[in-house]
Amino acid sequence: MFELFDPAAEYAVTESCHLPHWFQPGAATFITFRTEDSIPGNVSRRWHADRARWLKDHGIDSGHASWRDGLAALSVEHRRIYHETFSGRFMEYLDRGWGDCVLRKQVFATQVASALSHFDGERYHLGDFVIMPNHVHLIAAFFGDVTPESQCYSWKKFSAGTINRQLGRKGRFWQEESFDHLIRSPEQYDAIRRYIANNPSELAPGEYLLSIK
Repeated sequence: MFELFDPAAEYAVTESCHLPHWFQPGAATFITFRTEDSIPGNVSRRWHADRARWLKDHGIDSGHASWRDGLAALSVEHRRIYHETFSGRFMEYLDRGWGDCVLRKQVFATQVASALSHFDGERYHLGDFVIMPNHVHLIAAFFGDVTPESQCYSWKKFSAGTINRQLGRKGRFWQEESFDHLIRSPEQYDAIRRYIANNPSELAPGEYLLSIK
């Protein structure tokens, strides 16, 4: 069992592109990163605009680094609606299989898995992960000054270079932005593990790579 986010302990919040990134050393973090073509640009822009509008209607400025504090202060029902409407929709977009879905090929999925595992136990503790045809979900806890942002950059840079060379391509392979969420309760931890395990349920064996620890 990973350590979970402790709001009474020191943590950091940084802004990058559209998303805030929360970090607490040693705390379990749910991370998603996706291929460049996994969600069309117009769909992504509409999702961010809809989310900003919903938050504004509930008195929350989505451009402020502490917007998650405002979300956490809403009622249980409002938080449920938010996650069903926006978190759920975001994951649904990923599962539609947009783009070339090159990670469906095991040779490429294995290279991503190798990147994820390379510094396991040294820079971070890697938990469950799944490599889907156009995105990756994982749980990890980071040590010392290693942050989800810096480590995601490393994972993506290494795997993108390898895959692009084999495909004979140049340019961006992964979306620049990654999604990360500090896990706040045992119930949430269990739910995320189930989500990772069940994510490839509609795919055939060999079209994904799943690691359950």
